[in-house]
Amino acid sequence: MGLVILEYALAMDVLSRYWKIYRISTSQRVGYEHCSVPAAQEFIQQIRNLAPTNTQADLLSYFSGENSAVDVTSRANAGLGLRSYVSQPILRACQKIDNLFGGDKSFTYQDLLRFVLDDDGETLIIVDGDGKTQLKVDKNGETRTTDYKFFSVRILQTFNADLKSKMSLDNWAFLKTTQNPELKNYLAEFGFQHFSDWALLNRVRVKQFESLSKRDRHLVEVFHAVYRRDRLQKNSKGVRKCPEPSSAQLQEMLNDLRKRDVIINSITELMNELKQVVRQLRNYDIWSCREPLEVNDPNTGGYTYRTDLPTNNFNEVDIEEQEILDFLHEQLSLTLSNAIKQEIGDRIKNLKKSKHYSIFAEQFLPGLQLYYCQSLSLKDITPQLGMKSWDQARRVLNPGELLSQIRARTVQQVLDSVLSKAEEKGLTKIPAEPEYLKNIAQEIEAFADDKIFREAAEEIRVGKGRSMNSLYAQEIRKYLEQRAQNLRSYPQTLLLKWG
Repeated sequence: MGLVILEYALAMDVLSRYWKIYRISTSQRVGYEHCSVPAAQEFIQQIRNLAPTNTQADLLSYFSGENSAVDVTSRANAGLGLRSYVSQPILRACQKIDNLFGGDKSFTYQDLLRFVLDDDGETLIIVDGDGKTQLKVDKNGETRTTDYKFFSVRILQTFNADLKSKMSLDNWAFLKTTQNPELKNYLAEFGFQHFSDWALLNRVRVKQFESLSKRDRHLVEVFHAVYRRDRLQKNSKGVRKCPEPSSAQLQEMLNDLRKRDVIINSITELMNELKQVVRQLRNYDIWSCREPLEVNDPNTGGYTYRTDLPTNNFNEVDIEEQEILDFLHEQLSLTLSNAIKQEIGDRIKNLKKSKHYSIFAEQFLPGLQLYYCQSLSLKDITPQLGMKSWDQARRVLNPGELLSQIRARTVQQVLDSVLSKAEEKGLTKIPAEPEYLKNIAQEIEAFADDKIFREAAEEIRVGKGRSMNSLYAQEIRKYLEQRAQNLRSYPQTLLLKWG
C-alpha cells in the first residue's frame, strides 16, 4: 500500500484537482463537499491519452475555443475541469479571510462561500466569442444565454487577459475571490476592506518584512519613510485612501536608495520593483495560511481536531498522503535554491575552462542580473557585456539550458529525498527497483514542472516585454543578491588576493 500511496499522492495532487470540485453543501458541517466530476475526468483522460503534455494549457486552449474545429461540448467539458481546479483557491481565499480576522468577528468562512463557491460542477458552460457572455450548453450541443453567471467561469474569463503579470491560475483565482464585489460588500459590514497595492505596501507586517530579501527590505523602508510621512499629512486633512505614489515621491525614494547603495535607474524601474515586492507580500499571505489540523483542548489538556474540519473524513491513507505532499513541497523549495547555487557555480567554472569563452566567465553573473532583475533581452544585454553578437550572449548565458540543468538537479535531489523518506517509512527498499525509480521520477518531474519550471520556461519564451515573476526567477534573484552581499562583506585584501 505504501508504494501506491506515494505514487498516487504525487500524481493526483497535480491532476485530480481538474476533476474534483469543491462546492457548497448544507449537509456538511464544514459547509462544503469535495465531489468528483466524471465528465471532466473522462475528458481529461481522453486528451492526455492523445498528447500527455500540459493539462492546464490544453484545457485553457479547448475552453477558449482557440481551435474552431473543437465542438462546444468538448469546450464545456474542458471548462468543467478548469472550474474544478479554481474551486480550491476560491475555498482557500474564504478560509484565509476568516483566518485574518481571528476570533474577533461575527462570521465564518462558511458565510462567505455563498458569494463565490457557487458552481454546481454539472452545468455545461462556455464563453461566447466576445469573452464576456456565459452560454449554457444542453445535451444536444445547443447553446443559449444563461441568467446566472458562475463566479468560477468569471475567473476563467479574465485569466487570459492577465498575460503581462504571468500570475498562475491558482493565484489569479485567489486574488479574484478576495476582490469579488459581493464578497467585499458583505465583509465591509464587519470592517474588512481589501487592501490596494499601496495600502498593502504601507502596512507591511514584521513577518512579511522578514521574508523579503535585503534589497526588497531597503525598498520597503524608503517607501515607508517617504510615503508614510506624506500619508500622515494627508490623513490630517481627512484623506484616507492610499493613492499611487507621485513622481516626486518616487524620485525622493530613488535618492534615498542610492544612499543605501541600491541603484535603480528610473522611476519606471522603481515602480516595477515596488509592485514586485507587493506580489511577494500577496504571495506570502496566500501561502502562509496553512493551519494545524489539531488544536489544544482546554477541557482535557490534550489536543483535538479543529471543529471546522470534517473529522470523520480523515483516515490513515488521507493523512499519509498529506504528509508526503507536505514533504514534497518542503523539499522542492529547499532543493531549488541549492540546485541554483550548484549549477551557476559549475557554469562559471566551465566558462573559465572554455577556450573561446573564458574571457566572459566574469560576465556570467552580471548577465544573469540584467536578464532576471532588469528583464532585458539577450540582444539588449550583448553590448552591456562587451560581446559582439546576440549569439555570443546566448552561448555564454543560455538561460534555457541553465533552467534545464537546474530543473534536472532539482528533480534528482527531490527524488533522493523522497527515496530516503520512502525507505524510512518502509514504503520501498534501497536500492529501489528500476521500474519504481522510473515511475517516481516521472511523477516528481510533473510535480516540479507544475509548481515551478513550466512558468519559468514560459517567461523565457516570451521575449520582449517579459515579466520575471516566477518562483524560479525570484530564487535566481535571491541567489544573485546573496552572492553580491557576500562579496561586499569580504575584506578588500581578500578580494584582491582571490581576484
